[in-house]
Amino acid sequence: MGLFSGGRPGNLGAVNGMLARCKTSPNCVSSQTDRQQDPGHYIEPLQAGSDPLRTWSALRRLLDDMSRVNVVSDRDGYLYAEFSTPLMGFVDDVEFLQAGEVIHVRSASRMGRSDFGVNRARIEAIRTQLAAMASK
Repeated sequence: MGLFSGGRPGNLGAVNGMLARCKTSPNCVSSQTDRQQDPGHYIEPLQAGSDPLRTWSALRRLLDDMSRVNVVSDRDGYLYAEFSTPLMGFVDDVEFLQAGEVIHVRSASRMGRSDFGVNRARIEAIRTQLAAMASK
């Protein structure tokens, strides 16, 4: 990891079907945030469709093909990966949680306050790539 990787947070993982809440800083998005009360942190969950296992496998392949991604855990419908920036080595913690026909997501920067929209853009790019894989 890089100079600015920081330590792995202790609040990662799913507890009773819920991922950790975003802190107040704007460098986090979560599909389990209340859209009405906290629209800045809210992001739509990924669609798993009628074959969630196939979508989960596609998600894993997608992450495996991405650069600067370290999949730390993938078990029982929960996946945790660390994404690092190329130059300074900043790390974002990204979690996926299977829940029926959706996959909940949480993407948060370890350090700093602003991420310039990187976490949101990352999840939206993954959403687009998953949809393209599903249409093949």
